Amino acid sequence: MTFQVDMGADGAGRTVSIDLEELLATRLLVQGNSGSGKSHLLRRLLEGSAAQVQQAVIDPEGDFVTLADAYGHVAIEAADYSVGEIARFAMRCREHRASVVLSLEGLEMDGQMRCAAAFLNGLFDAPREHWYPALVVVDEAQIFAPAAGAEVSEEARRTSLSAMANLMSRGRKRGLAGIIATQRLAKLSKNVAAEASNFLMGRTFLDIDMARAADLLGMERRQAETIRDLGRGTFLGLGPAIARRPVTIAIGPVKTSARSSSPSLIPLPETSAVEIKDLLLAAVEEPYLIPPPPPVRAPAPMVSVLDQLTEAAAAAAEFEPEEEVLVDHEPVVIEALRGIIEDPDSRAKPAAVLYQDFQVRCRMAGVRRPPLDASGFTRRLAAARAGIFTGLDAEWAPALEAARGVPDDMLGAFLLIAHAAREGEQGPSDEAIAAAYGTESLGRARRVLSYMESRGMIVTRVDLSGRRSIAIPQLGWTTAPSE
Repeated sequence: MTFQVDMGADGAGRTVSIDLEELLATRLLVQGNSGSGKSHLLRRLLEGSAAQVQQAVIDPEGDFVTLADAYGHVAIEAADYSVGEIARFAMRCREHRASVVLSLEGLEMDGQMRCAAAFLNGLFDAPREHWYPALVVVDEAQIFAPAAGAEVSEEARRTSLSAMANLMSRGRKRGLAGIIATQRLAKLSKNVAAEASNFLMGRTFLDIDMARAADLLGMERRQAETIRDLGRGTFLGLGPAIARRPVTIAIGPVKTSARSSSPSLIPLPETSAVEIKDLLLAAVEEPYLIPPPPPVRAPAPMVSVLDQLTEAAAAAAEFEPEEEVLVDHEPVVIEALRGIIEDPDSRAKPAAVLYQDFQVRCRMAGVRRPPLDASGFTRRLAAARAGIFTGLDAEWAPALEAARGVPDDMLGAFLLIAHAAREGEQGPSDEAIAAAYGTESLGRARRVLSYMESRGMIVTRVDLSGRRSIAIPQLGWTTAPSE
């Protein structure tokens, strides 16, 4: 079955179409400077073929999501998902033959390249029984297949370039027809561009781009000047799916529009210079102030911890009552733990030393024997560092059961995560996890997370915006995403 997509008219007013079946076998390259009408051309092609073939659009600016309302495309905001989820979405798209628009708006270039590579690899790696024909449109292809090194990580560049090369060179056997659009041919990898057999060349001004466009169209170098004179929305087309000789095409109208549009002139406000000055120089309600630098904490005096505790214990012994007055020791325990946590130096002290501090605080509160043994104190200290001072044996029993395999020194970090997950709050930062672990090293905090994840106690997920959420599978609790 063949189907002709009406793209517009040539110079004589004759209709120029693209043979959809031929396009699926031969791929398409679209080139033109910003404002030449590339996105308009792609939209015309997508609208004309939406009812005939599955479509997948990689959209760096989020302009094509408007296809969702009119043609039933599924719009996916990539910033809300992780790389692994994007790859799984791509495989489901092939399985269910769903047309999708993957919007990369809001991601940095590195994130866009990693996301596009994951999506393309997911399409490419689908099982053979799901190799249905599909158009894969990549706008601003020079981002994902740069001719030279981009200002991104080498890993992201190589992964993205490899995925684009696979799409254009090996995608045909898997039913994938690559349609790539670029502002500049000179910035696009030659290995990727060379795989296209159909070309639509729009207006461009740089000699190097005109020369490459003329070569691809089979034109002589002196004829390349005509590319500079093309109007907006007019392209030179060539290829088995378009025409055997270069033909000028004025792209026809489209039914949908992009979320963004080209700037146009609008009248300036009729406001006098005096009024404008008053508006600009009016008093600001909340003036912007440069925050003062954090206070520098004076170093602790050079007195050993043991000497301090010995002196405190001796002082407490003088006032030690013969019989304990307090019956309920829990308030004393909570107050002692709060005092230890609020001490900025407690993070660097081992639990054995802090237990001695705890004993002294209990004695000074009138409790002769410490209400907790060393093991019990370690557990309560870990919970206190996570912000949990009460209900450890009742309210937090499920969390403690889930933490059965967690070493004692990591219990605080686990409970900190559990506290945030149960309340639906943002996940704790590396600094907070380090504090709960009793260290100032962020590297140790990350190793704690890796250890717990390797044991299946937690699952971390980082989306493409760099926001991390942490789930506790056994409890079904998940923290909100945090930077």
